[in-house]
Amino acid sequence: MSSPQPLLSEMAVRAAAVAHEPRPTCPCGAATLADRADGTVVRHGDTVAKAHAPDTDPGELQVRLDTAARRTDVFVAPLTRTAVPLHGRLVSFWPYGDPVDPDDPDAAPWEAAATLLALLHRTPLTPGLPVMRGPLKAARAVARLQAEASGHPAVGPVLRAWSALPDWARGETPTPATGTVCHGDLHLGQLVRLPGDTGWRLIDVDDLGVGNPAWDLARPAAWFACGLLGSDEWGRFLNAYRAAGGPAVPADGDPWPALDVPARALTVQTAARMVTKALADGRSLDDVETCVVDACARMPSVPAQLTHQRAT
Repeated sequence: MSSPQPLLSEMAVRAAAVAHEPRPTCPCGAATLADRADGTVVRHGDTVAKAHAPDTDPGELQVRLDTAARRTDVFVAPLTRTAVPLHGRLVSFWPYGDPVDPDDPDAAPWEAAATLLALLHRTPLTPGLPVMRGPLKAARAVARLQAEASGHPAVGPVLRAWSALPDWARGETPTPATGTVCHGDLHLGQLVRLPGDTGWRLIDVDDLGVGNPAWDLARPAAWFACGLLGSDEWGRFLNAYRAAGGPAVPADGDPWPALDVPARALTVQTAARMVTKALADGRSLDDVETCVVDACARMPSVPAQLTHQRAT
C-alpha cells in the first residue's frame, strides 16, 4: 500500500531542511526510494528521511536510534537524535549511502558484513533496548501468506515447515540465549558506504534489539543451505565473523547446532514473502523461489544439523 501524498511531500520538505540547514530550499529535488507498509524512504540530496511503520513504539525507536548513534563504527549514525511525528508516522533522518551493487554479486562485501555483525554482537547492552524483532517479522510474513495466498500450492509446504519450528523461532515465546545486541534483519541491502568513506556500515534499526545473535547469520546460512550462496562466499562470511570474535557460533568446529533453527526460520520467511509476491504479481514462481519452497518441503523430514547439505 502506497503512503499518502501529504506524507511523502512533507518528508521531502523535512529532508531538504535537514540536508541544507539553515537554508531549507534548494534545486536538487527529492526521490522516493521505498514505499512499503513497514517503511517509506525519501531521499533529498545526501539526506534520507524514513517514515517508520505506523505501529512503531516511540520509546523503543529512540533507544534504537541512540544505539546507532553510539556505534558509528557499525551503523550509519542518524542525522538527528530523535524522530519527528508526521501524518501519524515517526520519521528519522539519515545520511545517504551507496548500497551494494546488485548487478555485481562477486563484489558483495561478505567479510565486511560479518565483521560488522561481530562488532555489533559484542556491543554492551543499551538500557531499555527492546527485543530483537527477527522472529516477529518471520511470523508476520507467514501470517500474510496465510491471508493473501491461502490457495497457492506452495503454501502447504511452507506452513508445514513453519509448524515444525520451535515456539521461539515463531515469535511465540522468548528467544533462548538472549542478551546480545542483534540487527534483526541482516541482508546485503542493509549495507551502505558513505561518500568519502571506503568502509561499509549497517542501516535500518527497526528490528534492532536484544536476542540470539545466530539470527543475524541465519539468512546467509539459509541461502547456503538452499544452494543459493556458494560455499566460497559462505566460508568467507563465516570465517570473517569468527575472526572478529563473533559470539553466535563456536570459534571453530561445526556452526550448525547454533544456526540450524534460525536458518530454517529465515528460509520459511523468505519463501512466504516470495510466494505472496509472486501471487500479487500474477505469475508463477521462478527457479530461485521454487528452490526456497522446495527447501521448506524437505525440512520436516530432514534431521536438524543436516539442513546445511546444499541443494543440487
